[in-house]
Amino acid sequence: MTKTVFIAAAEPYSGKSLVSLGLINMLLRKTPRVGYFKPIINFEPAEKRDTHIETIIGHFRLPITYDGAYAYTRAAAMHLVETDTQGDIIDTIIHKFKALEEHYDFIVVEGSDFLGAGTAFEFDANISIAKNLGAPAILMISGEAKTTNQIVNAALTMLRSFEAREVPVLAIMVNKMPPSEADTVRELLRGQLPAGIVLTVIPENQSLRSPSMKEIQEQLGGKLLLGEHLLSNQVDNFITGAMQVPNFLRRIKENVLIVTPGDRADIILGALQANASANFPKVAGIVLTGDIGPDEYVVRLLEGLETVIPILSVSTGTFLTTTQIGAIQSRISPDNPKKIELAISTFEQYVDVAALEEKLVTFKAEGITPHMFQYQLMQWAKSQRRHIVLPEGNDDRILRAAARLQQMDVVDLTILGDPTAITAAVNRLGLSLDLTRIQLLDPAHAPRFAEYAETLYELRKAKNVNLDMARDMMTDVSYFGTMMVYQGHADGMVSGAVHTTQHTIRPALQFIKTKPGMSVVSSVFFMCLPDRVAVFGDCAVNPNPTAEQLAEIAISSAESSLRFGIEPRVAMLSYSSGTSGEGAEVEKVRRATQLVHQLRPDLQVEGPIQYDAAVDPIVGRQKLPDSTVAGQASVLIFPDLNTGNNTYKAVQRETGALAIGPVLQGLNKPVNDLSRGCTVEDVVNTVIITAIQAQG
Repeated sequence: MTKTVFIAAAEPYSGKSLVSLGLINMLLRKTPRVGYFKPIINFEPAEKRDTHIETIIGHFRLPITYDGAYAYTRAAAMHLVETDTQGDIIDTIIHKFKALEEHYDFIVVEGSDFLGAGTAFEFDANISIAKNLGAPAILMISGEAKTTNQIVNAALTMLRSFEAREVPVLAIMVNKMPPSEADTVRELLRGQLPAGIVLTVIPENQSLRSPSMKEIQEQLGGKLLLGEHLLSNQVDNFITGAMQVPNFLRRIKENVLIVTPGDRADIILGALQANASANFPKVAGIVLTGDIGPDEYVVRLLEGLETVIPILSVSTGTFLTTTQIGAIQSRISPDNPKKIELAISTFEQYVDVAALEEKLVTFKAEGITPHMFQYQLMQWAKSQRRHIVLPEGNDDRILRAAARLQQMDVVDLTILGDPTAITAAVNRLGLSLDLTRIQLLDPAHAPRFAEYAETLYELRKAKNVNLDMARDMMTDVSYFGTMMVYQGHADGMVSGAVHTTQHTIRPALQFIKTKPGMSVVSSVFFMCLPDRVAVFGDCAVNPNPTAEQLAEIAISSAESSLRFGIEPRVAMLSYSSGTSGEGAEVEKVRRATQLVHQLRPDLQVEGPIQYDAAVDPIVGRQKLPDSTVAGQASVLIFPDLNTGNNTYKAVQRETGALAIGPVLQGLNKPVNDLSRGCTVEDVVNTVIITAIQAQG
């Protein structure tokens, strides 16, 4: 499985690029298959390309296209938020990330830059992206223009925000620290951070912060007059050339930028002579203000010199120009290899590389978000295409779902009902459903009707079913669809939008029957909560299971959980936790828990346990401090149908969770029941789940 890490900041210019460069350089020593992904960039590529992406891809020669390295521009993402379709952002990011994941052993994901309005959206989006990608985070804090207390508070606040959303934090890196305060901040943070977090404090480095002449030209929109070959010159400071030459020369420092009106030929020539002299520091460049160019004879003189530093011309006045230069934030660009190498060496100097490597290698993502769960369902269904029968072709929701499924291209479909009526309904609804790619069958007139009736008669004659009765039963869409599955003419069936649960599953119980070793058919719901997916069972089939049946339901539910990528931590729910309660219902759950331990000692299971102790880490630690399940249960087994059905519906309504199911478990072949209040999305998800079950 591809490993990943998410580099996050809460403000602009915090130093993410330094960490990205250092991390990728470190990882490339371990594997050549390292990828890079920046989900949200600032500008449309046609307008301005992202410097971080170009630097990373260019310097390390990563075989990633620019378009493949990002998912959204900031404006496009903000538009989706404003139109209340932000769920599409995560879905697209997951698809883009997964496309990269196929080719790499490790992917470094870099969060957004916080440039412009909507920074609250960006902070939340970064946490959500990290959560959905299952990526642990490295948090970046800038020490620039902050007090010691502000830095510590910023780091702790950011840590709490990520932990509150259950995004693991591997490291906190404080960048641009005044060297005199670095030790103090390190000691204060180390005393308040969890022991396992790698802490790094990086002193400010003027060479990393200083812009190049090219950056200054781009930021000012200046016209280059001379010195193009030296635009990479680094600018560490700047002065205004508004005094006499002797006073001007006294103020020249290493890598200085001189800002002066364009008609000050004396300053221009003095700067060039100083740069050429062994007795003066290096001059980085000159900016001529006021839209005034040098006299033509001065230009001829400059053009004849062997070496000329970059000279820019701008239309703004000297004061405004110097203000703009002072506000420039330098980026590590692909055309500045010295700064790239400095960033990498700074990372290696101050980061505990061995400790960070250990964290990255040993990290294992736990849990799965709803967006990632639904993405994985799609990929699993596509990997082994299956044929699903939908018996309720007279329901508009089924036809709408069929259109969606055909567009997704994940399954083959048979729809039962009157083909003429189905065609008319498709036209009435205006669906883009290609009926030539779907098998439409009216059971009573289907080519295999007689064969199916004969088979049913043979299967049920011991139960006093004669051939006429079998023919009559086979006109029922539930019997016909189930027989298609039994005979292998379909891989699974989904019904229940119109029919009751009993009507849907009765034929399956009569002749598909249960798997070897299973005595009970039960169900689970996959509850897609805001940040995780939980498995609820049994909320639809068994009114009051015995301890033995409850144990079997728990084992089946754990296997369903594992089959769909959710690590099973099983909570056997009751109205008391541990040994605190007594009564027949508690004893039933306690006995069921013991049976699960005996039958499947490999499973993590806890019971009896209350719902809050099962899902809330704080309550779980208080009530069952030694439990590996309490506070982090992923599979919740309810003691009876009354409790389970009401709980799943209450959770669904109060949290807005998507409930996929009920998914039946224990049958030899997959037949699944829908709620009569199901939505089109419910039908689509249940069909995809059924197709995956049919893969074996």
